[in-house]
Amino acid sequence: MPFLDTLFAKAAALQHTIVFPDATDERTLHAARTLADKAIVNPVLIGSETAIQELAGTKNIALGGVSIIDPATAAETSVYAAKFHELRKAKGMTAEKALETVRNPLYFAAMHVREGAAHGSVGGSISSTGDVLRAAIQAIGTAPGISTVSSFFLMVFPDTLFAFGDCAVVPAPTAPQLADIALATAANFERLSGETPRVAMLSFSTKGSAEHEYVNNVRTALEAVKTKNSALSVDGELQFDAAFVPSVGERKAPGSPVAGKANVFIFPDLNAGNIGYKIAERLGGAQAVGPVVQGLAKPYLDLSRGCKAEDIVATAAIAALMA
Repeated sequence: MPFLDTLFAKAAALQHTIVFPDATDERTLHAARTLADKAIVNPVLIGSETAIQELAGTKNIALGGVSIIDPATAAETSVYAAKFHELRKAKGMTAEKALETVRNPLYFAAMHVREGAAHGSVGGSISSTGDVLRAAIQAIGTAPGISTVSSFFLMVFPDTLFAFGDCAVVPAPTAPQLADIALATAANFERLSGETPRVAMLSFSTKGSAEHEYVNNVRTALEAVKTKNSALSVDGELQFDAAFVPSVGERKAPGSPVAGKANVFIFPDLNAGNIGYKIAERLGGAQAVGPVVQGLAKPYLDLSRGCKAEDIVATAAIAALMA
């Protein structure tokens, strides 16, 4: 069974509720319709009911069976505002500002997830990654023991699957952050795919072919990964061709447990990661599912603003499985 079909079947068995704060977006409405029709998750749209219904009517998208919660009129809004005020009052949040903030669909969705009324949230088709993560971190918070919130993409090809991280969150990771990204991405790749991760720490250098502080950062991160998880199959620093092409891996990194057969690619910074996943998607024909945000206490996933409706469907299924 293809990976996405397996993903949808697993999510459907859970019947989790996923909220969508960027609901005034045609792609989100199409995704919600698909999710409801295929019973993958229980989709709930968060936003102005009038605006959502007007858009659905204009685009001829039926919303029967899809719930809508309008933060401007919802009974939960005042409750969430009071709780958000308690969370943020040490940072100067007033009760009035908390009420105004929670009326924003991003924050209402985050509080809805925090309070257990939904299992996860998927936003970002309209909102920026910064706005999505700000709402998530302020309302939901990070998972216990986690210091780095990061992301990865599942890159789905017809006959294979890869994970790319970080492509959306941490612009210039330090060595400890890069190690955290590698460990989290490997763990989530295994959780979602069932495959054993083989992690390549990417660079413009392979095994000392170049010397630079950027290369040293990758090497230091690699040692930290090995220290924290000695059982993980990981190697670096590797250029992409050495990590991906068996013949090149054998020549450039002989004896490597990862070279030529990596399925998890950790990019050295956000420039490389963001460009890399978009090349794989637009030139290589991969479906880029994500960015899957990792490190939060509960699933609050982001999207690329260039996403398609099918990407939203897949990300919702992942949110359900991460709950």
